[in-house]
Parts: sequence; C-alpha cells; structure tokens
Amino acid sequence: MNTLGRSGVEITALALGAAGIGNLFTEVPDEQAYETVGAAWDAGVRYFDTAPHYGIGLSERRLGAALSGHPRSEYTISTKVGRRLEPSDAGGDDLANDLANGFAVPATHRRVWDFSADGVRRSLEASLERLGLDRVDVVYLHDPDDHAEQAFREGYPALEKLRAEGVVGAIGAGMNQAEMLTRFARDTDVDVVLCAGRYTLLDQSALTELLPTAQERGTSVLIGGAFNSGLLADPKPGATYNYAAAPAELLDRALALSAMADRHGTTLRAAALAFCVAHPAVVSVLVGAKSPHEVRDCAEQFAMPVPAAFWQEVRDADLLPADAPVPGENASKPKEPS
Repeated sequence: MNTLGRSGVEITALALGAAGIGNLFTEVPDEQAYETVGAAWDAGVRYFDTAPHYGIGLSERRLGAALSGHPRSEYTISTKVGRRLEPSDAGGDDLANDLANGFAVPATHRRVWDFSADGVRRSLEASLERLGLDRVDVVYLHDPDDHAEQAFREGYPALEKLRAEGVVGAIGAGMNQAEMLTRFARDTDVDVVLCAGRYTLLDQSALTELLPTAQERGTSVLIGGAFNSGLLADPKPGATYNYAAAPAELLDRALALSAMADRHGTTLRAAALAFCVAHPAVVSVLVGAKSPHEVRDCAEQFAMPVPAAFWQEVRDADLLPADAPVPGENASKPKEPS
C-alpha cells in the first residue's frame, strides 16, 4: 500500500477507474459492472475512483453497490467535484442520450460546472447518496481547465476545509493536462494530483515540471490514461489516441515499441503500466475497465516483468527522454497491488 502525500490515506499501486462501468461509450449490463469490480477486488485492487460525470451518476451507484459487501475499512474510494448534476427539463420521448458527453445513458440530468464552496459540498453530498456511503477517502477537483479562478479561489479552500473537518482524508485535482496540476502541486497543499494521459510511453509532458514539483513538495501523483485511450493497448490502424484517431507518427512509435516488447518477451501493455509507476513521485496507476476480462488482463500485465534490455533498446532508439526513470532504477517502487 502507498500513502497519499501526508494524508495517511493508503491506496494500492494498481487502481480501478470506474468510468467504464458508467457506460463509457457503450452500455454495460449491471451484472457485468459488478463482476468487473469483483474481478478487481480478487486481483488485489483496493483503490477505486469514480465521478458524478461518469454516466451521470451511474458509475457511482454501481461502484457503491459492488463494494457494499466488503468492509468499509478494507478499501479506498475517491470521487470528484466540479460538475453538479441537475435534473433535465426534458422527459419521456424527448429525453436525449448522453453520448455527446461520452456515456451511453439517458440524459436524465445535465452537468453544471460549479467549483464554488457551496457547489463542492452539494456535489459531495449527492455523491455520497449515490454511493450509499457516509464518507469517501479522497475528493478531486475534476477538470477545472476553464474554471481556474473559481477552482483555486473557492473550490480548493472548500476541499481544504472538508479535510480539516475530517470529512475526507485526502484532497487533490484530476485533469488531462500537466500545467495546471503543477500549479496545484506548487501553490496549494493538495495531497495528490491525478494526471491522465500526460505521463505515458508516448507523452512525457508531465516530466518537465509536474513530477519534479510533486516530488519536491511531497505531493503524490496518480497516473491515469496509461494506454493513451487505446493506442498503447493495441497499436493498429484505426486505434485511438486521446479519444481520437491516432496520428500516423504516434501509431508508428507505438508499433515500434510493441515490436521491441515482443523481441524481449514482454508486452507493450506491461511496459506502458510499468513505465508509469517507475517515477518516484507516482504512487499508483489508474486503469479503466468495463469487464472482468479487462481487469484480469491489466492485473496480469501490471505484474509482468519488463526486461532491462527492453528499456535499453527504447532509450537507444531515442523513444524516451534520458531523464525518464524506468523500472529497476528505483528499487523501492511498488510493482504489484498490495
């Protein structure tokens, strides 16, 4: 188990992101969603992340139900604030689908950006109700990209107050960029930042400022998007990168990395996960899954050794910066969920 900053909140080195069981892009049956969480539990995962945004609350409801049979003290759960859910004005046959926002659910509610102190508390209270819990362990400000002023002026102090009151154990921010997360790590007292897609085998932009700043400040980093939305999981024509068609240059790089992995008896998926947790500031890698098979595969890949010779070939081919740590250079890094 790894601790988030100075909070005392512990998480496993492999974590489950619950956007998938919120019907991300495609519908997932209830039973499959529950079995997905169960497979993660059986694999040793004890940290689960969700958000109101994921399926307009469906992810939170399903995750809470799936974990309800386990002792509350045995797992860590996080959710996010910044998008409040308000009932939609439409109804019946006029009710639209939420696929425009990425989720295959009826648009029963609309998302309202709100990083105010009142909005933070109201959002958290609603999340607790959907989860069926009286507390969560970690709360993140969710994607405040276009709301920086309110997030720093009102949202962050609200989270800091909730932490001081003991309502939550750890606080942070989660984004798909490194720049604003660096500001959170540098200028606030967050325990953790969740950085999605910006520290991978294809994108090391978080290495420039975020990871050194976090390491210096004692802020933990959770890495999401290790596969860059699919390209590093299965590089082939038509694969996606950041939820869009992968550019030809990046596809070529991913195919080259995959060929290197094959030569050294490992897989690109294993290397992608191992790379993320090799940096000393990183405490966990968050993987999304919507089936037990995907969960079990991620757990197997996470535990798979990646030979030092693979990393040497990658560096010789100038596919990684010289200052990017690789497994084996920091012996204290966790390699399995614990």
